[in-house]
Amino acid sequence: MRTGRPIVYTSADSVFQVAAHESIVPVRALYRDCQIARDEVLVGPHAVSRVIARPFVGEPGRFVRTERRRDFSVAPPEPTVLDRLREAAVEVLAVGKISDLFAGRGISATVHTHNDLDGLLEAAGALDRGRGGLIFANLVDLDTVYGHRNDPRGYGHDLESIDAALGPILDALRPRDVLMLTADHGNDPTTPGTDHTRETVPLLLAGPRVRPGTDLGVRTTFADVGATVAEALGAAPPRVGRSVLGAAALP
Repeated sequence: MRTGRPIVYTSADSVFQVAAHESIVPVRALYRDCQIARDEVLVGPHAVSRVIARPFVGEPGRFVRTERRRDFSVAPPEPTVLDRLREAAVEVLAVGKISDLFAGRGISATVHTHNDLDGLLEAAGALDRGRGGLIFANLVDLDTVYGHRNDPRGYGHDLESIDAALGPILDALRPRDVLMLTADHGNDPTTPGTDHTRETVPLLLAGPRVRPGTDLGVRTTFADVGATVAEALGAAPPRVGRSVLGAAALP
């Protein structure tokens, strides 16, 4: 705040994070700096996966990140399941930061959200409107707001709120719809430090087609999620991954 220079830092992920106070560095200027870093600096054979704009507000000792975070991602190195869905004329609605993560590739429409409950409301609304295809929602608060901040009480409250908000989504599922819940890593708010933690993540399926109580076992790769989405929506299977629909779906 004294110099007007942004704060640049990284973590165990392949990320380059640029933070600035919104009253000192306008958000558009922060985005511009991140785009320059993405296009001109962090390129080549070892390109960093994401450049993350981290605007914040507040006073020393009471800083708070704002909702204007943006991710500037390197383009996927090969076609993703989202690309295959679009090739098959399947609509893909990105809720939250999904479009940023995939550099806009394979996305039909994007809805940016304020928090986890907003993301779930957008997903439920898309279902109510009868939107077909894939509704791909990313909920970040358990990670960024509570997990990294070592706030188990807030983490538990948010988890309960998410659980309650899933009710309308489950109620809105049509006969051939499938709901999948998973995570890309752990973030235990009771573990010392602020890095991600290494729990095995859940993979839960629900819907009229799903056989209740089926044990999907421990999967060998996260790519099984993409393979399952591709099979469920009739797209070409990805190069890696095995669908779980055969084990989970009703005959």
